[in-house]
Amino acid sequence: MPSDRNPRPHRVVVLALDGLIPFELGIPQRIFGMARDAGRRPLYEVVTCSVRPPGPVATDADFAVLVEHGPEALATADTVVVPASYELGPVHEEGVLTPELAAALALIRPGTRLVAICTGGYVLAAAGLLDGRPATTHWASAEHFQRLFPTVRVDADVLFVDDGDVLTSAGVAAGIDLCLHLVRRDHGAAVASDVARRTVVPPHRDGGQAQFIERPVPDPRQASTTGARAWALDRLHEPLQLRDLAEREAMSVRTFTRRFREEVGVSPGQWLTRQRVERARHLLESTDLAVDQVARRAGFGTAQSMRQHLQATLGVTPTAYRRTFRSGPGGAPRGAVVTG
Repeated sequence: MPSDRNPRPHRVVVLALDGLIPFELGIPQRIFGMARDAGRRPLYEVVTCSVRPPGPVATDADFAVLVEHGPEALATADTVVVPASYELGPVHEEGVLTPELAAALALIRPGTRLVAICTGGYVLAAAGLLDGRPATTHWASAEHFQRLFPTVRVDADVLFVDDGDVLTSAGVAAGIDLCLHLVRRDHGAAVASDVARRTVVPPHRDGGQAQFIERPVPDPRQASTTGARAWALDRLHEPLQLRDLAEREAMSVRTFTRRFREEVGVSPGQWLTRQRVERARHLLESTDLAVDQVARRAGFGTAQSMRQHLQATLGVTPTAYRRTFRSGPGGAPRGAVVTG
């Protein structure tokens, strides 16, 4: 039995269904498989299984994947991930599980964390695991998903939804965001940032960010807000005003605000708040600075202001957040996601 000093890795079991999308099948292995502790020991063990005995599983590409574990692996999971599939049959058409899929899901132990990537949410919904809960899926499937599962509170405008023990994401790249979010939730910003750096992806996109903004590809000849964002990140501790950002790009406030929202998907004010929350999280995890010092360095000014923002975003106080991460992995607070 592993000791507390060297606990066993968190076991992630990925359920491979016929018609799966290879890219999405590989996301959990890539993200969780890269997570290491300070001694470079793996924090997760990732296993892939099928609803049938070991063997080939068809994909939506011109090749199959050979899966070496059967459904019994689901009984060993701490987290189960269901990636998208294009061949869900009655799950997608009628909202009901096939007998073999129902038998496989029945092996999952109570309390196991459940994660769906893209249309993998259909499987959780058909099993009744999303009834009365908030969830998302790919924007193109959201209307059909809501009709098929009317008791699910579907939000088609977000990248992912964290509802504690059940999490769902939009399509493709949003699965990366969700898995990185779980690494952050389990082990903190430093570990997640290391994974993101090694995987060469953005370390954090907030779950409440819009998954689909219908607009043309920006004209590369147009001015961008990239420089202003980089400038602001170096000055989060200062009282930044919208006009300061606009002046960095030689734009009017109105033009800058419009361009910023087109490029980032949120307003400058929302973006600044999110960056300051991330800075506060990093400082709380990695330093012994007093809470009021963290608040000033993150740009909130006062401990009370930071406390309100962390409470709204994460559901915990700065002191509770720090205590959780200082006590070790496995008990991180649920990351609240803005879903509206």
